[in-house]
Amino acid sequence: MTTKSLDAPHDIRDLALADEGRRRTEWAERSMPVLRQIRARFAAERPLAGRRIACCLHVTTETANLMITLRAAGAEVALCASNPLSTQDDVAAHLVRDHGVHVYAIKGEDHETYYTHIAQALAFGPDLTQDDGADLVGSLHMIKLGRLDDLSGPVRAMVEEMSAEEREALVAGVRGSTEETTTGVIRLKAMAVEGVLQFPVIAVNDSRTKHMFDNRYGTGQSTLDGIIRATNMLVAGSTIVVAGYGWCGRGLAMRARGAGARVIVTEVEPVAALEARMDGFDVMPMAEAAPLGDLFCTLTGNLHVIRPEHFRAMKDGAIVCNSGHFNVELDIAGLEVLASDKREVRRFIDEYVVEGRRVLVLAEGRLINLAAAEGHPASVMDMSFANQALAAEYLIAHEATLERAVHRLPPEVDQEIARLKLAAMGVGIDTLTDEQVTYLASWDAGT
Repeated sequence: MTTKSLDAPHDIRDLALADEGRRRTEWAERSMPVLRQIRARFAAERPLAGRRIACCLHVTTETANLMITLRAAGAEVALCASNPLSTQDDVAAHLVRDHGVHVYAIKGEDHETYYTHIAQALAFGPDLTQDDGADLVGSLHMIKLGRLDDLSGPVRAMVEEMSAEEREALVAGVRGSTEETTTGVIRLKAMAVEGVLQFPVIAVNDSRTKHMFDNRYGTGQSTLDGIIRATNMLVAGSTIVVAGYGWCGRGLAMRARGAGARVIVTEVEPVAALEARMDGFDVMPMAEAAPLGDLFCTLTGNLHVIRPEHFRAMKDGAIVCNSGHFNVELDIAGLEVLASDKREVRRFIDEYVVEGRRVLVLAEGRLINLAAAEGHPASVMDMSFANQALAAEYLIAHEATLERAVHRLPPEVDQEIARLKLAAMGVGIDTLTDEQVTYLASWDAGT
């Protein structure tokens, strides 16, 4: 499926798809006014001139607009997929042909190809990385720590051909990274706690203009979109079990209820569970929800949220999917052992027979919104990728002083992104008077 040369300029499905990719990328750009404004400034100021950025992101029309923005800033860019099923092949072709991006991504790529593409992005020799799930950063840290047995085969093969000095230079050359997802930030914070983090990281996901909008409104809509495209099910009147009530779970629960579903939420965190109940949702353990759900969707970032005991309790025809970053939220291996039969009944749907009942798994348990649909709408990714672009600029501007830790973008950057988005939407807001500013900064005004 892929060229094995690590220095290949790209590895995509078909360059002839570029015209369609260009049209679709331009369509997305219409809904990304904040990123357009940043791009115009970047083109004038060139803050990333001479930098090499390796990105492990979903290869979509919205991501394409981020890549074009980084190129406008003067960077050379390599892009690999952060999920085997999320690549839009026409977009990959457009980026290669029209913008000189080194793209290594093919929709439906197998495990070996996926990690070969990660190896190719690392072989690019980046001094910045952008991650969606921390696969690039995780690999770099395994290399630094000498944990070669924990690397995937293609990445390990690349590293084994390198001298100790070359390995050290590869990791030392990275001046910083950005991370897009909750899952990736969790991994990075664990590295920081263990004291092994090798460079500063900007947790883009922690920006308010990212997680409060992308995770809630973007995931909520795109997940439901992917489910409907894959199944053509009627949401109204269905019972949908949402596992996890973080920002992503909130978004899906809200959208599913709006479409007429009865929504059950499962949680492990008491405050989140209480919030779900106060928001009007049924809340119960997964063991109680399993016999009730027509559709189950995990959005937790954790391992084996739906397990064999839950599959065994589900009704005939229950649909199961995942919208968390990794496909580990569903215990597919456990289901494989449990099932007496398996067949593909529709694109993106595998039917497992468990004790005479059918369990339908969507998109191999991978991100349903990107596997079966197009991911988040461009208008919400406008803010997320504005954060990514400004985070890259911030890392370069502060590379001499930033500690090896997980950082947030300064609040004023968050506020500026929100201000630009409101202006593009034609929305005005109030400003504080001098009197109000003084009052808010005082302590001596009482009742």
